[in-house]
Amino acid sequence: MKGSSRRKDGYKKIKFCGEQAARDGLQHFWVDSCCINKKIYAELQDAISSMFRWYQHSAKCYVYMSDVPAKNTWGQAFWRSRWFISGGTWATEEQTFRQSRWFTRGWTLQELLAPASVEFFSSEDRRLGDKRSLQQQIYEITGIPKEALQGGPLSRFSVNQRMRWIEPRQTKREEDLAYSLLGIFGVDMSLRYGEGKEAAFERLEKEIDK
Repeated sequence: MKGSSRRKDGYKKIKFCGEQAARDGLQHFWVDSCCINKKIYAELQDAISSMFRWYQHSAKCYVYMSDVPAKNTWGQAFWRSRWFISGGTWATEEQTFRQSRWFTRGWTLQELLAPASVEFFSSEDRRLGDKRSLQQQIYEITGIPKEALQGGPLSRFSVNQRMRWIEPRQTKREEDLAYSLLGIFGVDMSLRYGEGKEAAFERLEKEIDK
């Protein structure tokens, strides 16, 4: 990247991902924010339909938490004792992790559930832990059963259970709340931006019923 690209919000995340992949001995890495041309409908449709499977087959999934500061590797006792200024008030490192925007985004639900390996990093590129070591905290934050976090078949959980996982989350486009669940329910359907959230969920439920 050159020029103004380096000043964009997502540049640091992309730079971190490439460097961490190299440290882990991986030859390729993929970042959804810059590897999908959203202006081309066919590419966007294919990406959304395939994304859950891509995450499932990934060697590692990195979660870069730009709103979680940390200057040391977290230990079980240590991270509860360090304090920061967060939103104008003092907060522990664990609190900043629990309050991260990442847990409120619709698309990150599949990033959490699909990969076998999910590693969390702070804004200073420090490793905070992984899906297993932070399992209790993630369960308390999201309410998602530990069996699902551990990679258990999602089909073991009822439709209503899985629908509840998306309820506290948000997406920029309202229809994406439904579209982000396609892989979680193992269904496929066309994208119809502009149809509204209710219509998107009605079509999703019909596909699930099939």
